[in-house]
Amino acid sequence: MLRFATAGSPLSTPPPGGTLEGIRRVKELGLNAMEIEWVRRVPSSPKAMEEIRKTAEGLGIKLTAHAPYYVNLNAKEQEKLSASIKRVVKALEMAQIAGAASVCVHPAFYLGMEKEEVYEHVKKAAEAILKFKTKLFPDVNLAFETMGKPSQFGTLEEVLKLSKEFGIYPCIDFAHMHARTNGKFNSPAEFNDVIGMYEEYLGKKSLSKMHLHYSGIEYTLKGERRHLPLNKSDANWKELLSVLKQRNVGGVLVCESPIMEKDTLLMQREYTSLN
Repeated sequence: MLRFATAGSPLSTPPPGGTLEGIRRVKELGLNAMEIEWVRRVPSSPKAMEEIRKTAEGLGIKLTAHAPYYVNLNAKEQEKLSASIKRVVKALEMAQIAGAASVCVHPAFYLGMEKEEVYEHVKKAAEAILKFKTKLFPDVNLAFETMGKPSQFGTLEEVLKLSKEFGIYPCIDFAHMHARTNGKFNSPAEFNDVIGMYEEYLGKKSLSKMHLHYSGIEYTLKGERRHLPLNKSDANWKELLSVLKQRNVGGVLVCESPIMEKDTLLMQREYTSLN
């Protein structure tokens, strides 16, 4: 089953807003998933997380989460690297209490270094994070995301290789891949290639619980610039949904459109109409 999620509380969430009201609004809209956006900071109240879990479970809403943007698992300064690892661990720990299945993480920047060397640095940091898995987040997936700029660690191959090594699964952002390559990854054949490569690395069963991101996107030769509404971009979103349906992909597709629930509902309606 593929669920469609807003990236955070819907724009139409009534006052006072917040995650709990967002979850309730998602249900009212007829959606069945939401991504909690901890992109600035990770909350620290277990009680609040327990209330999120209770509310989401009661309404049948599947949750994912997004870790802070301020993460670089290839930081040259030990202080910055340690802080990044702590932020990711904290996000995973809070996600466990909140009942979120997977946490999206922006892995690293290359910082002018050789890609192979950066891979080893990120791998070492992942080991440091995952040593806490059994104790702090046994049920939560660490999802390294495909990134939208050539300066960022996060090609499809990099995140799949890393995921295979640790028995986790990545966050596949088709919009980021489209922007990073200045217009590729935007046809049925390319969408199928991505799913095929994912299956090759992680196995056919892995397709049943994918963590996906999508939206329209503006880009330059330097990659991602900003997210756009689906119909104000060059995104071949209907073709993507058709491929996901044909390949029987399940999990959660998070819509990062600036018009949030409008595009999330648009995709859900289109997907439901497909044979």
